[in-house]
Amino acid sequence: MLYREEAVVLRTYKLGEADRIVVLVTEGRGKVRAVAKGVRKTKSRFGGRLEPASRVQLQLYEGRQLDTITQAESVEVYPEIRTDLTRMTDAMALLEAVDQVAQEGEPNPALYRMLVGALRTLTAAPSALLVAGFYWKLLALEGVTPMLDACVRCGAGGPGTSGSGNSGPGNGGVDGGPVELVAFDPAEGGALCRACRRGPVLTPEALDLIRAILGGDLARALTTPTGPAAAEVTDLATRALEHHLERRLRAAHMLSH
Repeated sequence: MLYREEAVVLRTYKLGEADRIVVLVTEGRGKVRAVAKGVRKTKSRFGGRLEPASRVQLQLYEGRQLDTITQAESVEVYPEIRTDLTRMTDAMALLEAVDQVAQEGEPNPALYRMLVGALRTLTAAPSALLVAGFYWKLLALEGVTPMLDACVRCGAGGPGTSGSGNSGPGNGGVDGGPVELVAFDPAEGGALCRACRRGPVLTPEALDLIRAILGGDLARALTTPTGPAAAEVTDLATRALEHHLERRLRAAHMLSH
């Protein structure tokens, strides 16, 4: 059966002497693995259109294990990404994360739109927090938004608790003031107060940025310059997503910021 789909190429690898297997994320079918026959030959009709981070319109023939690409038309090629090492590294981090989250045969239009939007932003206005912002948004899409408004372990600072929390001496928020959240633990699923702290340190600047990303102010977060706060947010985002996926994200550890 022939079908048409819009897709972003996530990765490719060799098959035989002339073919490639192309791993795609599509708008209507989730992740798709397909064969591009003869694509490694110099006279291939559409070899250059099937590079990672390309957005394409495809015609495919549905197979038992692998589909076959019969037509490929470029929709967006993002040339700025291909000619800039930093942009390409960021793009690879985005593609790897989507590759791990997307499921074959399970449409996820929101994930597809998120990736296309991130690639467009990466092309137009690179940001120190683009990958981290994508990771945090991806976690939210997966239903594992971290708890950032109160201590995830004891609840200090949340509704129905006093400012000093219920964890004993050493906690922030003495005399009913705001509770200070000072650490982040992916295994716990959020921020921790002083009495419960474990895991990486969470500075107020990083906490503010993560709240902005997840609270609808991503545009402000993306204007953050490269620096300690951006690096901290990126490190925490990578830790959180790796914990959720239960695997290491290789491309994320190549990031230069």
